[in-house]
Amino acid sequence: MMLTKGDEYPLHQTSEPVAFAGTDRNFYDRYFFNGYSADGSLFFAAAMGFYPQLGIVDASFSVIVDGVQHILHASRRSGGERLDLAVGPIAIHIDAPLERLALTIAANDGLLAGELLFTGRHFPILEPRFVRRNGTRLFMDYTRMTQNGRWSGWLSVDGQRIDLDAGWTGTRDRSWGIRPVGAAESQPPPQGNFSQFFWLWTPCNFAGRSLFFHSNDDGEGSPWNRRAVIVGDGGVERHFDGATFAATWESGTRRLARLDVDLGARSTLALVPSGPVFAMSGLGYTHPVWGHGFDHGADPVVAHDALTEEERSWANPLAMHIQALVTAELADGDAMHRGTGVLEQLFVGPHAPTGLTGLMDPAR
Repeated sequence: MMLTKGDEYPLHQTSEPVAFAGTDRNFYDRYFFNGYSADGSLFFAAAMGFYPQLGIVDASFSVIVDGVQHILHASRRSGGERLDLAVGPIAIHIDAPLERLALTIAANDGLLAGELLFTGRHFPILEPRFVRRNGTRLFMDYTRMTQNGRWSGWLSVDGQRIDLDAGWTGTRDRSWGIRPVGAAESQPPPQGNFSQFFWLWTPCNFAGRSLFFHSNDDGEGSPWNRRAVIVGDGGVERHFDGATFAATWESGTRRLARLDVDLGARSTLALVPSGPVFAMSGLGYTHPVWGHGFDHGADPVVAHDALTEEERSWANPLAMHIQALVTAELADGDAMHRGTGVLEQLFVGPHAPTGLTGLMDPAR
């Protein structure tokens, strides 16, 4: 048996100590944050993930300034401890659960540092549980809560300090469960690994309200997980279960030039990319070296990287999974609301309604 700090708290999910998370090697527990200035010129994101069965915890922080995405990665072995929320120079502090969290990036041998405070605008929303199988093998089974908020504090890039004013907003989420993490499995399913994945996620900030829309679709366009929610700063949630969308593609790519969503109940959403494209590989997603749960050895490891605007173009596999800053227009009954948000997109394989064919063929 292995006792850790977590065993002092009412967090147990099985009859064993907190260090042991079920039986699946792919169990994970993750924090995600993004933030952006009111004019959309600056964007940052951060993540920290625990992989109890793999004995690994990793974290990343990345910010776009003057067109360059600066990246900080860190990884260490966890020793089963799940309440040590620091990996190298990156740390998370829970000031008030579900309300306020702090993110710090200590001075290090790279370009990035900061002290950032996230204050939620509303109680987190709970998305429908994500369950997906590849034949008889479980591919995904996870839960996620999502929350929009406001940022304060500062960050610096190569000694240039940026103070976050009252116009900075963004989104954070917490997800936990099963996803493919760590080294590739030695024996894939007989029919092969997944060759189709269609993912949209659109958290948006408006004055007095937040909006969340996401969709996971199969190749025929049928959603296996889709939900839209409008939540006021006072906490009242309105859920839309029948939302539909239409995609307009950038020519010769699988990137969206516009997304139109019909929420139902006389409510529509229009999203148009208006700011920098953020490569999610800067947080480890689909990264061949800094992928989630990879073991980098017994000693903690910190690494630095950068991606120029050109390197974040469609042609680079490291920029296949992106978040694009967008201007958002929400028509809600007779009222029109304008705001800012992100349009996260990852499209692999076909999607009949939007015209995607092949594995990575550009949209027509």
